[in-house]
Amino acid sequence: MKTTDIRELLMLGENQSVEFKKTCRADIVCRQVCGFLNSGGGYVICGVDDKGRIVGISSEKEVSALRSQLETELSPKALVSVDVQEINSNLVAVIEVPSGRDIPYAYRNEVFVREADKTRKADIGTIKDMVLRRQVEPERWERRFSSADLEKDLFIDEINRTIKEIHKGSHHTFRDEDNLIAALEDLAVVKYGQLTNGGDVLFTRNPCIRHPQVRVRVASFIHDKADDTFRDIKNLEGPLVRVLEQAFDFIARNTATLSTFTRNELRRRDESLYPPEAIREGLVNAFAHRNYADYSGGIAVNIYPSYLQIWNSGSLPVGITPDSLKMGHISVLRNPDLAHVLFLQGLMEKLGRGSVMILKTCRERNLPEPTWTSDEKTGVTLTFYAPQVTPQVTQQVKLLLEVLEGELTRAELMEALNLKDRVNFIHRYLEPTLEAKFIEMTQPHAPKSPTQKYRLTEAGRRAKSTKERP
Repeated sequence: MKTTDIRELLMLGENQSVEFKKTCRADIVCRQVCGFLNSGGGYVICGVDDKGRIVGISSEKEVSALRSQLETELSPKALVSVDVQEINSNLVAVIEVPSGRDIPYAYRNEVFVREADKTRKADIGTIKDMVLRRQVEPERWERRFSSADLEKDLFIDEINRTIKEIHKGSHHTFRDEDNLIAALEDLAVVKYGQLTNGGDVLFTRNPCIRHPQVRVRVASFIHDKADDTFRDIKNLEGPLVRVLEQAFDFIARNTATLSTFTRNELRRRDESLYPPEAIREGLVNAFAHRNYADYSGGIAVNIYPSYLQIWNSGSLPVGITPDSLKMGHISVLRNPDLAHVLFLQGLMEKLGRGSVMILKTCRERNLPEPTWTSDEKTGVTLTFYAPQVTPQVTQQVKLLLEVLEGELTRAELMEALNLKDRVNFIHRYLEPTLEAKFIEMTQPHAPKSPTQKYRLTEAGRRAKSTKERP
């Protein structure tokens, strides 16, 4: 979290989702974290008094002890981010707590909840209510038991690689890392001697044998219009992190490189068209937040000459909108077990801040602002745009923009334009407007779907609303 974000939280004062603490004492802070996990998430800011004044924490040793207790004393395990920043020469620790999916959470066998700006120990009635609510919710897909064989299907190299990566940057400790099954139990992906679906996706050689929906389709198109003319296309299979890296490498191979010379440098600087850190964050979010229970769902990466789309099945969590993504938000994790393993490996550094980082890096490169669209039926699509080029606009494009209201099918657009010739409409009206980025498909991952509709993009809305029509 940036210092400006912290200052904004300080100005808001303590409330339902923000708590100030002078120290970073683990026994005090962990109770607050437990309360937030059980009550919709929030932030604990250490090194700040109850008036919002920065007093600083004594040292980062306190933070290390806090991380250790968050890892060992919270039950069940939860993905909590701890970040240390220096403000006005004082160290401030920010603990970002997602909305917990496994309530009730307990700290040292005691349950805490958040009410207004106070954290209290939960009474028996509150605990009973949380347990009942949990019982009526369906068990998450990642927690269900997999049919994978622990002896035959585990990918030992992937487990060892994961343990090595976790040692590099996190404070997680394993009881016995030489015992791989015990290590997987510590990561909450093996229970009662059986692998969970989450563990299957992460640590078996080919989870697609049991879960075909986890395949990832990556494609590079020659034209901006969706057709069957591919530059490259692949279906990726294997453990989650390896597939994620393969998707990242595919994007790097199939996107252009920008070459620039700066005034003070002799050599040319070559950069990928899209910021690699933004692409990686977009991919990680797709893998961590997609709806794995949807057997018709998946992840797709489509690369076009002037834009790139990362699509995943499942809508944005309740309370999260495309607009709130631009400002950052308290993270709501659809697959907390998968996200926890990615977090421990350093692939998910900032909870609820990945979208902000994506926007920031694109702005720094002077790229158009990326966009998110979300629909319960069609999933979430993140679109990156190449540097803007003034499109060639015809009278037909102007007419299509004028009649497009809301979301319309191809047939509805033709009717609004009083056109009968489908081929003429596609080649002279629809395709040029798509290529100009004035409209977009509601189902970009299924361009030929019979239920496909079209809607205005931000550029299309601006063009339509201004007097200077394209």
